[in-house]
Amino acid sequence: MRLFGIPTRVPSFNEITAASVLAVGLWLAACGLMFRMGQAPDAFSAGALLLIVEWACVAVAIGIRPDQGARHMVANIAVSALLVGVYAQVWGLFV
Repeated sequence: MRLFGIPTRVPSFNEITAASVLAVGLWLAACGLMFRMGQAPDAFSAGALLLIVEWACVAVAIGIRPDQGARHMVANIAVSALLVGVYAQVWGLFV
């Protein structure tokens, strides 16, 4: 499969699980640092941060690595923007 001309691969269940565990750990560290600095995120911002960190970790598992060039960076930013846009729309439905 290709995304924005980037060949991707199908990661195994264990790779997705490891990426998700890493994402949650990074998210907890980021939120903890934000609390420590006195800039506690609201619920929407914390959820958006988790979504973006999760995508970043899973993207590496499927082969989209921003350090591999501009095409990878654009793909990462485009998918991140799409995810946050959908998240904001769904958030607006329930809040």
